[in-house]
This record gives sequence, structure tokens and C-alpha cells, in this order.
Amino acid sequence: MLFAPQAQFAIREGPMSPLEILSVVVTAAALFGWLSSRVLRVPITIGTMMLTVALSLILGWVSAIAPNMHAFMQQLTRQIDFGALILHGMLPLLLFAGAFLLDLDQLAKEKLPVTVLAIGVTLVSFFTVAALMWLLSGQHIPLVQCLVFGALISPTDPVAVLEMLRRVGVPKPIQAQLAGESLFNDGIGAVLFLTMIEIARGHTPTPWAVAGQLILAAGGAMFLGIALAWLVSLLMRLTSSYQIEILLTLALALGGYVLADLAHLSAPLEAVAAGIALRHFNRRAKGRIAEERLDGFWTMIDEVQSSLLFVLLGLVVMTVNLNLSTIGSGLAAILTVNAVRLGAVALCVYFIRLFRQKRMDGNITLLTWGGLRGGLSIALALSVPQELGGNWIFATTYMVVVFSILLQGGSLDFALRLRKQNHADGQV
Repeated sequence: MLFAPQAQFAIREGPMSPLEILSVVVTAAALFGWLSSRVLRVPITIGTMMLTVALSLILGWVSAIAPNMHAFMQQLTRQIDFGALILHGMLPLLLFAGAFLLDLDQLAKEKLPVTVLAIGVTLVSFFTVAALMWLLSGQHIPLVQCLVFGALISPTDPVAVLEMLRRVGVPKPIQAQLAGESLFNDGIGAVLFLTMIEIARGHTPTPWAVAGQLILAAGGAMFLGIALAWLVSLLMRLTSSYQIEILLTLALALGGYVLADLAHLSAPLEAVAAGIALRHFNRRAKGRIAEERLDGFWTMIDEVQSSLLFVLLGLVVMTVNLNLSTIGSGLAAILTVNAVRLGAVALCVYFIRLFRQKRMDGNITLLTWGGLRGGLSIALALSVPQELGGNWIFATTYMVVVFSILLQGGSLDFALRLRKQNHADGQV
């Protein structure tokens, strides 16, 4: 007989190949994206993550009924190095695409709010979240571990924020503020995170050393990104093939990120600087560079990778150690992170209004609720060693990210309608 009379789903012994893992993730992204669009009628990335999380939890709860499927999911998640895949696989292209597709004219108009939000809100959130988590734990968690958590959770995630901005009708000034903040605060957050990890391991750098490291990592990364973008733009003007132009932008996005990483600079900031600078340099060569094809390519890369990323974030739930302690810290972190962001944003908006002649077109509620956390925080949390609080930090971070993407991102339409109602009523 060509076919066995009874087929049974079985788990193959040994590790899955990269192609098998990729096929599962892509298939899940396609299927859950279709269900989100056609059945649930929710944004594709939010629906994709929601369905992946739900499937992972259901398989965990009914493992006695479907042991093979549960074992398959566990085998899949064990073989994926989520931290490395996000930080050194998907993030370079996602950051470059987000920066390259920005509205530079609007970003230039909002440069003061973007700078204050990216630096001020990140630093205020870092210290305040760490202190409150330490106090809420009854001082049972070491302060340095709370500082590590504060460093990785304070920067907003550019992938989640940019995906949200694409589908919600946020006014252009606020789009530029949220997008610019999320793209530029990663460098600050990464340096703070690495510094706190060193302190937790017993190395205590001076404040001047931390400031110098921050300036070197951020400034050096931006200089490298701008220099490489100038070179790539020059090469693009010397060819009439859009395929070569696309390859050159890919080389810039990936190669620049790797060079910055090897030089111990802020690789995320290098990718952002390269994307913005390339768009700026290419403007001088109008008609000589296939801008429409480039925009179409990077829009596709951005949207497809975003869907895959949200599938991966959903699968991460299989590796989270949820118990009464981690659930309690997660709920406390959700309240703390959002309350601190509200206060920090309000403080920064007040500061901006003092020094800006033109009224800042920014709603505090919308800027607060639109500051999403996502894959970057998860990747950093996964890199925290167990002896430095890796278990509770990862579980707590994951709960904050799920709340941020599903509830904050999913309800931003309501926040936008509330803002419009406030304007109609004459409120600020």
C-alpha cells in the first residue's frame, strides 16, 4: 500500500533543521495573519501574537491530551535562540527599514521633542522604575537587579511602535515624536543595560566612565552610520540598476550593524543613523535612484519581519516560568512602568513647552500609551544570567511586553478617539 491506514503525528528524534524551524514560523505567521484579518478583524501583528500565545498556553494546559504537539512546540522553542535571533538577526533590518522610511521633514520639525523624549524619558524611567520595583518587592530583590530591569524596560521598542503607527491614524507630529523616540532611545538603554550588568557582576565604573562610554558608543555609532551611508549613496548614484541599489542598502543595513557591534559601539543607533542619513543623501540624487522600488522593498521587509517577530514573541511564552511570584512582579511592573512613563512624559512635555516658541502638538496620554515595549526588551532580558535575576526579570519583562503589545497597541484607536474628543471640547 502506498499509504499507511492510520497516520500518527510523531516527533522526530534529534534537532530540527533551520529550514524546518523557518517553515514553521513562516507558516504560523501566514495562517495567524489570515485569521487575524479575515476572522478576528484585528491588526495582523496583534492578532498573530495573540493567537500564538493562546496556542502555546493551550498546548501547555492540555499536554496530557496532545503530548506530541506539546513536545513539538517545546522542541521548537528550545532550539531557537530568541535573544540572538532578535538582536543579531532581525533587528538590523527592522531598525534600518524604520529609519529609512521616516518622514525626514516632519522629524526635523520635531527634533527638540524627540531629543528630550529619547533622553529624558529613558533616564527618568530607568531610575524611577528600578527604585519602585525595589520598594514594591519589600527590598527582597537586590537593587542592582532592579536597575538591570529598569534599563531594559525603559526604552520603547521601535518595531512595536512603528508597526502601531502604520495602522493607527496618529497625527504626523506625534508620529514623528513617537517614532523618533523609539528609534533613538535604544542606544541609551543598551549602554545603561550593559553598565548595570557589569555592576551586578562586581565591577563598579565611575559616573564619568559611564557618561564617557555612553558618549563614545552613541557618538561613534552615529558617525559610523553616517559615513557608511554617504559611501553607499555615492555608489548608488553610479549605477542604473535598482537591484544593485537594493543590494547596497542591504549591505549597509547588515554590514554597518556588524561593524558597530565589533567596534563595541551602539549597533542599533548605527542602523538608525545609517537609514536616516541614506535617505537624506539620496534626496540630492532625485531621478537617479529608484526611490519607489527601494521604498517598496524596505516596506515589504519591515512588514514581513514584523509578522515573524510577533510569532516569535508569542512562542517565547513556552519558556517563561510563570508562578505566583513572577506573576506578582509582572503585574507590579505593568503598573509601575506605565505610571512612570506618564509622569516622565508629562515632565518632558512641560519642559519642551517652556523652551519651544511653537506650541508642542503632543498629547500626554497618547505619547504615554503609545510608548510600547517589544522584542528588544525580550532579547535583553533573555541575555541576563540566572544568577543576576534572569528568571524573574525575563518573566516580568514578558508580561509587560504582552500587555504593551496586545492591550496598549490594540486600544490605541480608543486613545486617539479620546484625544480627538478632547480637542473638540477645547481641552489640551
